[in-house]
Amino acid sequence: MATPDAPNPAHALIDQALSLRWAGIPEDARQRAKIFLHDSLAVGVAGRNAAHADAVLAIAQGWGRGDDAGVLGRPDIRLPAASAAFVNAFQIHGQEFDCVHEPAVLHPMATVLAALLAEAARGETVDGERFLTAIVAGVDVAVTLGIAAPGALKFFRPATAGIFGCVAAIAALRTMPRAQALDAFGHALALVSGTMQAHVEGKPALPLQVANAARGSLLAIDLARSGMPGVSHPLDGPFGYFALMEDREALAPALAQLGQGHRISEVSWKPFPTGRAGHGGIVAAQQLRDKQGLTADNLESFAYHAPPLIHRLVGRPAYMGMEPGYARLCMQYLVAVTLLRGTVSLTDFTDEALNDQDVLALAERISVVADGNPDMAAFVPARAVARTKDGRELVQGVTAQFGSPAWPLSDAQHAAKALDCFRFSALPDAHDTLGQTVRGLEREPDALAAIRRSGVIA
Repeated sequence: MATPDAPNPAHALIDQALSLRWAGIPEDARQRAKIFLHDSLAVGVAGRNAAHADAVLAIAQGWGRGDDAGVLGRPDIRLPAASAAFVNAFQIHGQEFDCVHEPAVLHPMATVLAALLAEAARGETVDGERFLTAIVAGVDVAVTLGIAAPGALKFFRPATAGIFGCVAAIAALRTMPRAQALDAFGHALALVSGTMQAHVEGKPALPLQVANAARGSLLAIDLARSGMPGVSHPLDGPFGYFALMEDREALAPALAQLGQGHRISEVSWKPFPTGRAGHGGIVAAQQLRDKQGLTADNLESFAYHAPPLIHRLVGRPAYMGMEPGYARLCMQYLVAVTLLRGTVSLTDFTDEALNDQDVLALAERISVVADGNPDMAAFVPARAVARTKDGRELVQGVTAQFGSPAWPLSDAQHAAKALDCFRFSALPDAHDTLGQTVRGLEREPDALAAIRRSGVIA
């Protein structure tokens, strides 16, 4: 809680965002900013075919006319900026394929990129360096809020921390006056929302909450620009972000890390379009299948022993008629698909795939067991134990998440993921052009125009 002599954490975060310059960002963070920009654009393009994406677009089209900003994967659609931010954020997160910061337990790019695309479209031209710098700034702020909350999630952090990351990103993009940026940061508290109940039930409210955060950040910015003052202590006030939305607060050590590197370098790819908590089980099943001969036919039982977060997020039963969002968060379904098909892909969440009787029967033999790890944000270590019908016990340990900084995707694997996204969206021709554009984006005088030339957005 704020005390009269304590430094205001909102000031520290906004000052960090406003002071950031491309020339001062280390090369590793520069490259990661471009990598995850490319990854997020590709995922957002694929999101045009996500469950409920067409309905979300139709709803947004009814909110008012305007052609400020484009929508990913829909080169014939333009919307008012706030509406475009909403749809783009929904599409980026709508298939659980967007990048994730594991220790913070949040997806920073779905909100930040959607907000930046919309803001860049409705104002003065922004060059590539400033656009990329704003990405780094926004991720720094959102992730700092995430790692400053070591307790278990009760609100959906990609949305709740995400809106503050978006405001900081736009402030950096536009080099806003400090007082105005702080007002916008304060307004974000009035607009913050996002419940974990949607995750518990596996409902499409999850990407809707991310979408609302991206749209809300534009409103927070506009309110500040209008001269309306925001609350002064949105993070540490008695009814601020941490008092209301997190069980525990460790802001001081998180803020002490500002300026000691950039959080974009700690972000993980998602190699599979599922909840991140399901990835360890998928990889363990692949390794047991490919290296130890485990098959769907000879499986008696498969238990994934993992930290409590994994059990909480994906330890749910598979059932006939599951929503795609539920299945993406269901370890039973994900491991069963892996054992039968070798991997989990975007095509495994159609109605036909979700109601495959062979998959559902196999899923009944799969379970998640919480191992008592005291770290409420831990994804590893974990251990898959499979027992076969002929009496063998097969064990596969998981010490790192595939796609994490400790086990990153190769350039070829990153490119293959992006190509799969473009093929799923029926826009394969944009793949090569977008890759070339993003690799040289810092040299572009107009970042958004360059991205538009690739054909992924109008």
